[in-house]
Amino acid sequence: MNMSSANVTVVLQYRDSFTKAVTKNVIVVILGISISYLNANLIYTFCRNQIFYMNPRYILFIHLVINDLVQVTLTAILFIISYTIYKLNVSVCCIFMLLALFTTENSPLNLACMAVECYIAICFPMRHVHICTIQRTLILIGSIWMTTMLSVLPDLFITLATEPLDFFHSQVFCLRNTVFPNPLITKKRDITYAVFLVIVWLTIIYTYFKILFTAKAASKDARKAKNTILLHGFQLLLCMATYAAPHLTNALQGWFPNNYTDSLFVIYIIVQILPRSISPIIYGIRDKTFRKFLKGNLLCKVTAHESDHHNK
Repeated sequence: MNMSSANVTVVLQYRDSFTKAVTKNVIVVILGISISYLNANLIYTFCRNQIFYMNPRYILFIHLVINDLVQVTLTAILFIISYTIYKLNVSVCCIFMLLALFTTENSPLNLACMAVECYIAICFPMRHVHICTIQRTLILIGSIWMTTMLSVLPDLFITLATEPLDFFHSQVFCLRNTVFPNPLITKKRDITYAVFLVIVWLTIIYTYFKILFTAKAASKDARKAKNTILLHGFQLLLCMATYAAPHLTNALQGWFPNNYTDSLFVIYIIVQILPRSISPIIYGIRDKTFRKFLKGNLLCKVTAHESDHHNK
């Protein structure tokens, strides 16, 4: 029995009770709606105020927010499906899984790019406007997607080449290992994740210490930049847990087979949900400019709602 089959067998053997299943799904739905609502307001604020269109920092940020919105929505849907419909057609699962993988792997790369932009703004303030242009920022976002596609799409191509056509019409429990079952994919994934892990962490560490040593202690912007990089590092640590999640899941399966579904739930919350709740805090709440416009939009909505209610 291969590992993917073992995972499904364990999930089948230790299905949650009705109460526990409902509780987990309610938690996921509440967290998903809360994060998506806040992210939707951030996107709305960005689109309503042209001041953000000309700032590479906010363009990178809103790309991360849109990415997180899609990722949270997709993973929440897959989580609920695992308790309701349970099995999906392989072709449908492939689409969900590819989109979820694209958005999941985009996040660490986007955070690394944001750290570099912050480093350039503090360490090379006179050259920042020439280095970090809108066009280069859009090219950078395109490069992030290209890198992610080069990492993820081989999973699909290998599966198309090695699995019979009937496989794509079958019903499976929708996991990465069940729709992309070839062992070569797992080895490729581990190597790719290790490379991403090293590159992104070196970027975060380098930019943080450069800002630390370059900035003057009296500089308010520099202190804020250091705190921002630290928050990026924490968020990145949670995002990078995605890279360790497959190994941790397999370990937990051996250590706590009777509580395997609970372990999967905890890993899902920590790896998929928690990192996406930090993005709005870093720029949506901590950033003075964004906070001002965000607060203004929220107040306008509340005022409009109260006005409509009064008129009725």
